[in-house]
This record gives sequence, structure tokens and C-alpha cells, in this order.
Amino acid sequence: MEAFFRTHNYLVEHTDAPVRRRLMDEIDWNDRMIGIKGSRGVGKTTFLLQYAKEHTDANNRKCLYVNMNNFYFQVHGISDFAGEFYRRGGRTLLIDQVFKEPNWAHELRRCYDLYPNLKIVFTGSSVMRLKEEGSELTGIVKSYNLRGFSFREFLNLQTGNNFEAYTLEDIVENHEQIVRRILPYVSPLKYFQDYLHHGFYPFYREHRNYSENLLKTMNMMTEVDILFIKQIELKYLSKIKKLFYLLAVNGTKAPNISQLASDIETSRATVMNYIKYLADARLINIVYPVGQSFPKKPPMIMVHNPNLMYAIYPINVEKQELMENFFLNSLWKDHLVNSGKKSGCYVVNEKYQFKVCDAAKLSRSRFSQDLIYARYNTEVGHGNMIPLWLLGFLY
Repeated sequence: MEAFFRTHNYLVEHTDAPVRRRLMDEIDWNDRMIGIKGSRGVGKTTFLLQYAKEHTDANNRKCLYVNMNNFYFQVHGISDFAGEFYRRGGRTLLIDQVFKEPNWAHELRRCYDLYPNLKIVFTGSSVMRLKEEGSELTGIVKSYNLRGFSFREFLNLQTGNNFEAYTLEDIVENHEQIVRRILPYVSPLKYFQDYLHHGFYPFYREHRNYSENLLKTMNMMTEVDILFIKQIELKYLSKIKKLFYLLAVNGTKAPNISQLASDIETSRATVMNYIKYLADARLINIVYPVGQSFPKKPPMIMVHNPNLMYAIYPINVEKQELMENFFLNSLWKDHLVNSGKKSGCYVVNEKYQFKVCDAAKLSRSRFSQDLIYARYNTEVGHGNMIPLWLLGFLY
């Protein structure tokens, strides 16, 4: 146990979290069982350690961070370890990568039943389906999703500002006033391209080649998050990777499921299952028309965020696709986004009709009062024309 405390103290002391994630204030920390899901690389470990740093001092032994990668847990279960920690006065156990424990749901349920004054905060892959794989935790665990940096968080980090987030309704109704509050302090477009290229994953701050690091992370998403958690045989890994690449280079065009099945030499049903796994891993986003959902064939599939576009095909990134990708990824966290009837058009929350377009090419002759124009290549907007970058302030 002492070795775990030494590791905990070292990690907390050396945690560098220059931007306070918005999720930290959205979680009800009074709950006894809290699950934080997120794709690989978005900062889940740092998030746990930042919580420990904010809520305990260095010598407080009531809080402990452990990573299930530790070989100790090959022999000892979570509930036994938690019991020893609890008997020593521990009250908050932070468990990283809980899915590495084969019976994680059962073990967490035992902790909940046996140690009534123990709070557990655990992280897991976005591929985990808590309702299906963790049915024993139904009704007792509160689940949250941690995402990569928003443009707002990236901008705050790069400029030292502390811009607040806004609701979608506020942006739609008051974007002109909001922009006037921001522009005196920073020119967002000076940082926008950097965010699209390398600003989503917090590890861009590390002194390593970002694209290589991201490619390594993407491989881990398929090799560990999909294969390990979904218990898929290794021999199918190449098919999943090939499918991901084919979907990525297809852009916003409707995927041909039959052709994809032929390309990776499997059935249409298996292709659809793989597509769902890739979406769960936050490698792609599946976009449906209003009223449709999986397992129907989707009319549009995009890679999950703009950074992935540059990592996969950096020379051929198409500007309109890039901006639609930013639009979709910015809204995906808290909003339902459906494909619209025309190119570049989307329906948000079954209420707002958006069109993503270039401010320099928007023709007044085709202008419609029924649409909200999310325009790129501009820092300002007016009326129903809002600057696209401002949607990066939703979280």
C-alpha cells in the first residue's frame, strides 16, 4: 500500500493541468460512484490527478490514485484492494483504466455494497458500454464523457485568457455581443488553423512530433480499445484499420457499405458492426437524417475531429470538409446533429437548420432567413450569420 501512496504523491505533485477542464464543474462530486469515459489521449489520467490535487493536500491519505496497468492487480481484485484502503481510513479511490480488470463491474459493485463511505471515481475507454457491460452498476454509477480540448480551451491555453463557454442558444441569439467581448483580447483566426491541425488532444503540448504521437494513439484505439474491450480476434485488426482509412478518405460522401464489405473481405453486417466500434472509439462520427439511427446505413461518416484528418491525409485536406468536421465535432458533446437535405447543411436538436459555408463565397441571391449560416474565413457575423469559430466556445 505504501508504494501506491508514494506513486500517488509523485504523480499529483508533478501533474501539469494548465487549463481547468469544464467537466470538473459539471460533475456532482457527492455521488459515490462516478465513471469518466473518454477516448485515448483526451486527458483522463490528468483529470483524475487534477481532482486529487484540488481536493486533498500532499499528506492526505484519504485519497488514492491507482492505475489498473499495475501488475499487482493481476492477482488482487479491486474490491480487496479497496477494502484494505478503506480500513486504513481511505475515503476516495481514483481508478484509472478500470477496464483492464476483467470483472470490473462486479468488483465495483462489491465496493459499493461493502464500503458505504467510500467514493470511487474511475476512468474507462469510450468504447465501454456501461449499460450493457456494467449492468450490475445500473442506478448507482453516474457516467460522464471527457472530450478533447474545445477551441475555447485551446485559445485560453495559448493566450492566457479565461474566456467562458456559452450555450448554443446564447450563441445563436447573441453572437454579435459575444464576439465583441472576445475580439478586444484576441484574434481567434490567428489560432484557429493551429487548433484544427493539432489542438484537440492535450498531448500537443509534449515535446514530441504531434502527428506521429497521434498516429500512435489512433493505433492504440484500434488495437486496445476496440480489440481488447470488444474481445475481437487479432486477425481482424487489419480489416478494422483498413475500413477506418477507407471511411476517412471518403470524406462527407455517403459510404457504399457493399463496396466496403468487398474491400475488407467481410459481410455488410460486420462492416456495420465495425463502424459502430470505430464510432464508440471516437475515431469517426456517424451522421444520420432526422428520425434515423444505427443500424440503418448512414448517409455520412466523418472522422471524429479535424486533427485526425491531418494525421490521415495531410496533403489532401479539403477546406469545406475540414470546416464541417469542426462544426460537427464542436456540437457533438451536448447536441443532436443530423444531416440536412443539402450539401453542407445540418439539423441541430431537431430545431436549428445550419449551413456551413465560406464567408467569402456566400451569395446574397441564395440567402435564406430559415438557415443559420456558420461562416468560416471571418471573425464576425450579423443576424443569422455567425462566425464558425465561435461554436468552439460551446464547452
